Amino acid sequence: MSNIQLAANLLRLRTDHEYTQTQIGAKLNISRQAYSNYETGKRIPDLDILIRIADLYHVTLEQLILQPCTGAGVVNENTGPYYIGMEVESADTIYLSKEEVELLSHYRNADEDDRKLTRKVLKM
Repeated sequence: MSNIQLAANLLRLRTDHEYTQTQIGAKLNISRQAYSNYETGKRIPDLDILIRIADLYHVTLEQLILQPCTGAGVVNENTGPYYIGMEVESADTIYLSKEEVELLSHYRNADEDDRKLTRKVLKM
């Protein structure tokens, strides 16, 4: 049985991060076709693969499987890990521009040396 929300989130996260199916397959040590089957809902990844995908995109399993990833560019500081696509209507929600979301996404995908350099440049 297919998890439609999971399939939609996998496609959205991959395209938002500008990865190809081949690149994701290599990162997960699976074939492009196997990953394609997850995105189309033909197959559901096992728990180990789901955990690795969640780690790759810095989201929780719940966010990956259950919550819609709409690409709205809304980030809630208090619920982390941060991810694109979930709107939370409360006083602690910060609305980011597309550029800010892109910068945050690049920072989150950077290695530790690049993160340190970024913090140094921003005098954090």
